[in-house]
Amino acid sequence: MLSVMGAFAEFERALIREHQREGTVLAKRRGAYRGRKPALSDAQVADFHRRADAGERKTQIVREFGISRETLYQYFRSTR
Repeated sequence: MLSVMGAFAEFERALIREHQREGTVLAKRRGAYRGRKPALSDAQVADFHRRADAGERKTQIVREFGISRETLYQYFRSTR
């Protein structure tokens, strides 16, 4: 009896996952999944590139912009 209940529970869970995937696909088509907004504008990114190239310390830059050091490095990787 327990094995039959377990098999039914697995089947039901598989159906739930399938419905979730379908809903996610539909939401992405609708534009509901846009991701997080950028922490910095294009002008700010250009400014911190200029300042970093001039030799300013990255810790000073991140404090001033209010971002983490990892965010700064992600911008460096994506824009160069």
